[in-house]
Amino acid sequence: MTDLTAESHVATAGSEPTGETLFIRQAADVATLVNNSTQARSNAHIVIAIALGGVFLDAYDLGALAFGMKDVTKEFGLTPAGAGMVASAIAFGAIVGALIGGYLTDKIGRYRVFMADMFFFVVAALACAFAPNEYVLAGARFVMGLGVGIDLPVAMAFLAEFSKLKGRGNKAASIAMWCPTWYAAISVSYLLVLFFYSVLPEAQAGWLWRIILGFGAVPALLIIAVRSRYMSESPVWAANQGDLHGAAAILRRSYGINAQVAKEADLTPAVPVRRASWRNYGELFKGIYLRRTLLATVTAVASAFAYNAVAFGLPVILSSFLAQSMLTTILVSLALNLLFAFVGGLLAVRLVPRLGAWRMTVAGYGCQFVALLGLALVGRPDDGTQAAVSVAMLALFLLGQGFGPGSHTMTFASLSYPTSLRGVGVGMNQTLMRGSSTLSLFLFPLLSAALGTNVFWVIGFAPLAGLLALLLVRWEPSGYDVDAEDFTAEPPARPQ
Repeated sequence: MTDLTAESHVATAGSEPTGETLFIRQAADVATLVNNSTQARSNAHIVIAIALGGVFLDAYDLGALAFGMKDVTKEFGLTPAGAGMVASAIAFGAIVGALIGGYLTDKIGRYRVFMADMFFFVVAALACAFAPNEYVLAGARFVMGLGVGIDLPVAMAFLAEFSKLKGRGNKAASIAMWCPTWYAAISVSYLLVLFFYSVLPEAQAGWLWRIILGFGAVPALLIIAVRSRYMSESPVWAANQGDLHGAAAILRRSYGINAQVAKEADLTPAVPVRRASWRNYGELFKGIYLRRTLLATVTAVASAFAYNAVAFGLPVILSSFLAQSMLTTILVSLALNLLFAFVGGLLAVRLVPRLGAWRMTVAGYGCQFVALLGLALVGRPDDGTQAAVSVAMLALFLLGQGFGPGSHTMTFASLSYPTSLRGVGVGMNQTLMRGSSTLSLFLFPLLSAALGTNVFWVIGFAPLAGLLALLLVRWEPSGYDVDAEDFTAEPPARPQ
């Protein structure tokens, strides 16, 4: 444990925060202060909330087209392949964006990337709203995907690096908050669909998808305005770059900690700081990080494949398999997301400090496998009882996603690597996960048309793969000080 010298300090009006002065001698001291922060005056919660605002927009834009695909297909006369192109364009853009964003997050800092990526959403949302054909729409969705891909690595870095290590609201819980935020965004998109569906004249019903996609520019502009006032660089990242004075200033501003750099500060640490480089993507597959990377990758890919097939296809499943009206489809989809996916995400945030991410992800995948098995066995419901069973299985799937892989695959991706590798770690994870999403979104319409409800047998292999990976690699990131691996030659004691 690094020794932090403290002495009483009385501030004059307009000076730095009052209270004892904590002297920083090396980068590890900054991480220690963040990990143990209990400051009542901390603004770190605001930073975390703003980071989650970016996640909210990511989810909104990814899910906004779910109800509009039928209208898009009809308006542009799309074939199944054309519909797959439009549906998967945003995920393909996120693949490229995550790879670039992960590197830039580590290279130029969390703050600069965070402040820039919202402009992708504004431009793309407006382009989608006025798209004259499927090619412009697909191109705009690709640009939107670039914003999603760039935003997630930096958002996860902020969530990890502005949270304490243990206890309620720890790093794992903060990162898990991305999941209920995601489902809240999906629910908002459903509510907007419901609102505009009820107020638009029938002759203008085809405008619905354009309004929903264009509306994404509104929260993006609000987030830009809020970020410009409250955001700051990650103090841990700044310290890793050798800027101890900058890190101390951030601690004073964001945490109310009266941090000062000691005169005898060690600006040349014994363990060289890993600098940002494209080669760091290769570091993810070396040493202690290999097994963590494999676990994070397999669980993320499996989760994305299953979730995108079920969640994106949820309106299709409800309207086609259960023969419901559009209004009923919207209401049931909204209820399923709020009552099960969203609630599951809240359970993950509350329970992960005590139960850990590994156990909750195993339980979540188990629920998903049972749900997909039930949907496959029921097939197309012939009566009300079978329809109720199908809806119950969808609810079980979304609940398992919420408290299990939906929340914690991002925990594995973010907390398996220290600060110097966190951007590329999340970037690599998101690149591979979005590859799975692209494949899932493109294949689901084709597989559903060819196999009907037998498609659930295919989707069922995804949670099985996730379970197998978890049983082979028993890595628990919650409560583990992974950032210390940047400052020591040997990692802190914890089974790898």
